[in-house]
Amino acid sequence: MHKIIRPLTFALLALAATACKDQLDEYNPSGATAEAVFTTPEGFETAVNGAYTYNRNIYGKESGYALLEMGTDLWTAGASNDVTAASNTRPQPALMNYQGLTTDNVWVKNNLWTPCYQGINLVNQALKYIDRAGLSTARRPAAEAELRFLRAWYYYHLVESFGPVPLRLEPTEGVVNTATRASVNEVYAQIFADLEFAVRNLPVTLALYPAPATANDYGRITRPAAEAFAAKAYLSNGQYQKAATYARKVTTAYTGQGIRLVTSYASLWDFTNQRNSEVLWAVNYSTNLTFNAGSHTGHQWFLMKYDDQPGMVRDVANGLPGVRYMPTRFLLDLYNEQNDARYLGSFKQAWIANSATNIPRWSAAEVAQNPALAPLLNQPKFAVGDTAVLTTKRSIPTFDQLYTRRYRYKVYDIDDLYNPNGSLRGERRYYPSLRKFDDPTRATATVTESARDANMLRLGDVILLGAEAQVRLGRTDSAAYYVNLVRTRAALPGRSAAMQVTPAQMTLDFVLDERARELAGEQVRWLDLKRTGKLMDRVRLYNPDAAPSIQPFHALRPIPQSDIDAVTNKADFPQNPGY
Repeated sequence: MHKIIRPLTFALLALAATACKDQLDEYNPSGATAEAVFTTPEGFETAVNGAYTYNRNIYGKESGYALLEMGTDLWTAGASNDVTAASNTRPQPALMNYQGLTTDNVWVKNNLWTPCYQGINLVNQALKYIDRAGLSTARRPAAEAELRFLRAWYYYHLVESFGPVPLRLEPTEGVVNTATRASVNEVYAQIFADLEFAVRNLPVTLALYPAPATANDYGRITRPAAEAFAAKAYLSNGQYQKAATYARKVTTAYTGQGIRLVTSYASLWDFTNQRNSEVLWAVNYSTNLTFNAGSHTGHQWFLMKYDDQPGMVRDVANGLPGVRYMPTRFLLDLYNEQNDARYLGSFKQAWIANSATNIPRWSAAEVAQNPALAPLLNQPKFAVGDTAVLTTKRSIPTFDQLYTRRYRYKVYDIDDLYNPNGSLRGERRYYPSLRKFDDPTRATATVTESARDANMLRLGDVILLGAEAQVRLGRTDSAAYYVNLVRTRAALPGRSAAMQVTPAQMTLDFVLDERARELAGEQVRWLDLKRTGKLMDRVRLYNPDAAPSIQPFHALRPIPQSDIDAVTNKADFPQNPGY
């Protein structure tokens, strides 16, 4: 998580790794042992830093977007994300449309199940030695709070994704070939015990961290972030009043510490402003890409295929077109772009020519019919700086898909892309593209990695968690207050009144729609639909690609088959139903 990554860290991770094999050949080239490392303040801080790093397997990664955003009401497959039957053994399509989602899905195992348990095991290892680490009186409670927060965070992802899971509070050392699944309530009880300790002992700001923690180490957890996560965890567990209390505190109590909504929604995604007053916790990706364990790759997956269009060549400014994730018609229709700045703040729809084209603006036949156009016969349709392509959520009636006098550029309107029921008309290459994760600082047009940080908790998310909790408690006036906080910020100039909502509008579905407008692509949607019990209903209503395949049991992911095969007490460690 932090930029300070010493070689010793990797030795610690190897020492803490869980093994479930008949034979384990261990080789420790450094000669270091967990006891020797964890019983010095410097070594212990390395373990704390290392415990953050497993989020890099999930947040800002292609697999993480597939696991936490796809297979929902908001996204369908782009052209390079093959969803044909022959590709169902690939991890990504199976997570998007639920066809062929099996116990061998490598992303479920390698990018969710395994890193979460690796993080938990390292936390447990560090906690075992915390009283022998030589930490200062001031540092010790904050260090334990960080570790226990992270254990709660990883267990939250496990219990929400898999249901009952093994609950381990001691480090796994050596070969383990038995496992039992603790109930969801047992796991949540531990999550809340860890979180409440974290809330009591974490500093309010990074500046309050005692030495040897680094006061300006962006990405370290603080009390407001822990309270934000507490709001989400309590909401997911049905404890709505506690969720409401924590959401209210994060929303109102820390303005003096600079925690507030940014003025402009679009500025949230400005690369030069990514560390802003609204971000509560993020994966801190370094500009030195060698430190990043893979870096942020979200800039490419939502991007359409622009570089095969006249006047367009691939460049750094326009990005690397991965063509993986395409918005559903439902998502685009949620925005009223006449009032709401979040549509253009989230999506790129116009592509500006960066290469001259030799396609003429007028054909010889058209000039023959109108001689006054003769001087323009060889004029190119557009020059560098002109609009080359427009992808729009609007319907443009009687529009010729090819080049016309009214529109020199190529246009893909909503009717070119989708049928009225939301199904695709076959074109999966060109569409409004999510722009939140753009990185104009990449060295070349072919660089896949990005130094952009990956947000995990931000204030807009927490405010809408508060609205959801208030709806659950029947307090629709309070729910409307929270929703109007984010809608007022999202209003276009002069349109604030039109963006306001009333208590009568406050339903769980409305809050989910608002979360889509505010948080599309931010790796929360699958868990949102799971938490609210709306996953199957909404996918069937709004995602025609996934609707035929999704079943109620898909509200849980499959336990990796390799782990089930490895245990000897299989009766105590069953697979999730349906898989």
